[in-house]
Amino acid sequence: MNLYLRYFDREVLVTNVDDAIAFLADIDEIGMNAMLERDIRDYVASDVAYPKRYKIRPRVYFIIIKTEAATMADFKDKKAVRTPSASSKPMAPAVMRLNEERYGWYEGALDFKRVSIVPGTGKFQYRDTHFEACCKAESGLDCYQRIVDHLMERVDPRSQFPSAKGKNFKFRYLGDCK
Repeated sequence: MNLYLRYFDREVLVTNVDDAIAFLADIDEIGMNAMLERDIRDYVASDVAYPKRYKIRPRVYFIIIKTEAATMADFKDKKAVRTPSASSKPMAPAVMRLNEERYGWYEGALDFKRVSIVPGTGKFQYRDTHFEACCKAESGLDCYQRIVDHLMERVDPRSQFPSAKGKNFKFRYLGDCK
C-alpha cells in the first residue's frame, strides 16, 4: 500500500508512513505536531479506503490517498484503481437499505428540531430532540414515516424533521413479527 500526498502543487507518492510524515514536516505551513502525526499513522493503519483531507486554515487542505499504484505515472493514469475483492462483504449504504422491503419490527432513532415555549418569556425556540421508537413497518422508510406521523400529532407543527436519507435518522431491523 502506497500513499499519495498533495499540498497545492507539491505532491509525492511514498511507500510508508514515515516518508509521508517527513514530506509533510518539510512544509512549514502544515505545522507537523505529535497529534497530527498520530492521526496520520492511525489513518494509514486503518482499513479505511477513502482519501483523508486535513485542514490547515480556512479553505486550505492537504490530502492523503491510499493507493496500489507503484509509480506516480500509474497513479495519475488511474491504473491502480481499487476493485472490491471477492472475500470482502459488499456493504449496502443506508440509503439503499432504506427502501428494502422486509416486514417486521424496526427500531428507529430520529434527531429533530422541536419547537417549545420558553416559560419566562412566552417566546418559542427550537430545541434539539432525540426520539427512539420500535414499530412494525415494511421498510426503513416506512419506519421513518410512522415515527414522523406519530410525532406530528404530538409536537408543534413548526418542528423540523430531518430527511430519512440524512444522518439524523437511523434504523435497525429487529426481526419478523407474528
